[in-house]
Amino acid sequence: AEELGVELYTGYGAVELLYNDDGAVVGAATNDVGVAKDGSPKDTFERGMELRARTTLLAEGCHGSLSKEAIAQFNLREGRSEQTYGIGLKEVWRITPEKHQPGRVEHTVGWPVDKNTWGGSFLYHLDDEGDTLVACGYVVGLDYTNTYLSPFKEFQRWKTHPAIKPTFEGGERLSYGARALNEGGYQSIPKLTFPGGALIGCSAGFLNVPKIKGTHTAMKSGMVAAEEVFKALQALPEDAPEDQIVDVSGYEAAMESSWVYQELKAVRNVRPSFDTPLGLYGMFVYAGVFQYLFNGMEPFTLAHHGADSSRLKPASECTPIDYPKPDGKVTFDVLSSVALTNTTHDHNEPPHLTLRDDSVPVARNLAVFDGPEQRFCPAGVYEYVDTEAGDKRLQINAQNCIHCKTC
Repeated sequence: AEELGVELYTGYGAVELLYNDDGAVVGAATNDVGVAKDGSPKDTFERGMELRARTTLLAEGCHGSLSKEAIAQFNLREGRSEQTYGIGLKEVWRITPEKHQPGRVEHTVGWPVDKNTWGGSFLYHLDDEGDTLVACGYVVGLDYTNTYLSPFKEFQRWKTHPAIKPTFEGGERLSYGARALNEGGYQSIPKLTFPGGALIGCSAGFLNVPKIKGTHTAMKSGMVAAEEVFKALQALPEDAPEDQIVDVSGYEAAMESSWVYQELKAVRNVRPSFDTPLGLYGMFVYAGVFQYLFNGMEPFTLAHHGADSSRLKPASECTPIDYPKPDGKVTFDVLSSVALTNTTHDHNEPPHLTLRDDSVPVARNLAVFDGPEQRFCPAGVYEYVDTEAGDKRLQINAQNCIHCKTC
């Protein structure tokens, strides 16, 4: 790609959208690097760069910071269903050769979560010649109601199932990771374009939820966007000023006529069919009747339930969950897992996690919900600790963060 003129800036993050006087996006700025924890420049300090362009395509994945800014700034969710999210946790193992079946795929739904919590797993035997690798993971919908639920511990407990555990016994866990997922599907896709740019990939939310698959749709959206940008650039007059942005509004119509929208529309009701008193069983009924008979062409579209956070019940209405203690062989604790993520943070750098309101964690999160952030975080970033005054405060262990984007 670089031989064709593509410039890659690795090790930098885009932290700010740039706007012109008309309010259109004209690029993004990268972060300063080599900054000490107190904000002073270190010997390695480098100022961030302004990358200006005729069009800016946001491809940050689910819940990206700049994508959220653009969605809010240009009201791109107007008339769309609220986005709903999940968190996926994943491990890669090397198992004993006699258990390895290259190409084998296993999916489960439900256990260990209850019927009213969206959850399911995957177990893939990778076809990597000369090795016996498997990738496994568990996804939990972030609209769960029990504040004591821990997605990480549910994942670890899933590995103890009699049909699953033998796969891992005698094996070696190699890596761990976690990532937030868009689960709203077709009805939650926002308006895709805005003045000066567009959303592509999981910034827009093209995940096929039943398949837990979105790489193919993300790639297609990038290809469609590139084609529209190329046409817009070709249409510019030769004397066009360098800062003239191009109109890529045709990208949305092109996506709507592509197989991506057809695929997502066909499964649009699977996720919201779960949001009934029947929970998992209601989804099975829908999938077994409407999805099978109509192949997603039923003449109605179910809406999502609203913000995931609105579903969480106060601690006083929830029963604490008794999770088994990790055995260090098949199941593990959070900190030993974080060590396998290959994520590093300089101890002498500004924390990248900050609070909008320092009073909310103790006054609301802890007081009402018994601090759910210390359980939904898959890396032990958030922790309530005792103060000298005898009360609690929220401690943010930013060095543990694995950038899952759940918070």
